[in-house]
Amino acid sequence: MRDISEWLPKPGETVLCAVSGGLDSMVLLSILRDWTARHNGSVTAAHYNHHLRPTASRDETFVRDWCAAQGIAFVSGGGDVKAYAASAGLSVEEAARKLRYAFLRREAAARGIARIYVAHHAGDNAETILWNLIRGAGLRGLSGMSHEQGDIVRPLLDVTRDEIEAYAQAHGVPHVEDETNADPDAASRNLLRLEVMPLLRRLNPKAEERLRDAGRRAATLQTFAEAETRRYTERMEARDGFAAIPARDIRRAPPELRPLILLSMLDALNVGRKDFGAAHLQAILSLLDGGERVDLPHGVIAASRDGWLILETRQAASGERELPFGIPVRWGRYELTLTDAATRNADGATNDADGLAIRAGDADRVTVGPLPPRGRLTLPGSRGARTVKRLCVDRRISLNERDALPALYVNGRLAAVWKLGVDAAFVPDGNACRFIRIRPADSMS
Repeated sequence: MRDISEWLPKPGETVLCAVSGGLDSMVLLSILRDWTARHNGSVTAAHYNHHLRPTASRDETFVRDWCAAQGIAFVSGGGDVKAYAASAGLSVEEAARKLRYAFLRREAAARGIARIYVAHHAGDNAETILWNLIRGAGLRGLSGMSHEQGDIVRPLLDVTRDEIEAYAQAHGVPHVEDETNADPDAASRNLLRLEVMPLLRRLNPKAEERLRDAGRRAATLQTFAEAETRRYTERMEARDGFAAIPARDIRRAPPELRPLILLSMLDALNVGRKDFGAAHLQAILSLLDGGERVDLPHGVIAASRDGWLILETRQAASGERELPFGIPVRWGRYELTLTDAATRNADGATNDADGLAIRAGDADRVTVGPLPPRGRLTLPGSRGARTVKRLCVDRRISLNERDALPALYVNGRLAAVWKLGVDAAFVPDGNACRFIRIRPADSMS
């Protein structure tokens, strides 16, 4: 295998390694085990069970047992990917990715670990570039993956699958097979890997390498294009669920930069770029030539009004949303994150400046929504239930501010209201407890 030491942990560093049990991640874990042992560091293996296949528990057991035999620290997690996909309006693949990375980052933070290692290799990168090309992605998508992206490290990104297989055979690294990997109909990426890439290799044995080189050139151009794009977004206005740019600013931009301007607006909406392809961006731009509205993924609406091109979200504070564990959710003016952190105050009132603690267990459904019209809270120490309206009046919370306050529900029952407190029935009792971290949405980085 080629030298990957540039991307491996520093002396004395502890890292987290995402391990599915498949060949690629098991080889990466083996490399990190040996490397950190020689450099006074350590590695913790992290396995996320998506519960999408009958053999999912087998994979978790395999990784757990191998780590125990090798003396490697191990942590696991899991979630209902299909339920989250349905509630968040995501594909199962995207929902799985979000839950998996949220788990990895949560476990890394709990252990004071700064970097998370994943086993993407040259073939994965080539497939990503090709898939993004087919989707009509811009330069960013055609750039593919990078060795380091924030807290994520991909040391095998230039390593081929053949090299990984050779390493596993030479070092006796075991693995388990995901049976769906051999089914081209199981996922679009499978079709690329099993049928398209082999055809490209017949045309050019170095197809993966050529795609990688093209990705690097695209990344260089992307850096330049983003700098140019900022010249045309200086007058963009953005607030909660809303982004607008003067139509004339887009018209005067070179055609090649216009999609990047739109992507900058999507970034301002905090809805992500992943599900917005070339067809969506072209549909938005068509509004400059006439038309009133275009419906887009993630509840985004594009409109042209009074000389402005506007993107806004359909999701308003009037809707109820589930809080998946560890994943920030934007609701109205606030960002909420459901965590395990214990409350600092025992009375269940406004527990600290960062959020609220409520009594809820792993199986309970925690949601955020608007204040119920006749909602009542029984605050600890009070003589009985009082209406939320009355509590807001007592605390001099204005009508506009009251209507924007997030209310927390456990299995459909009102459990707490931000700035008011926790209902006595949901004050943590030392057993099941969840902490909801709350902060203004405009403070998100």
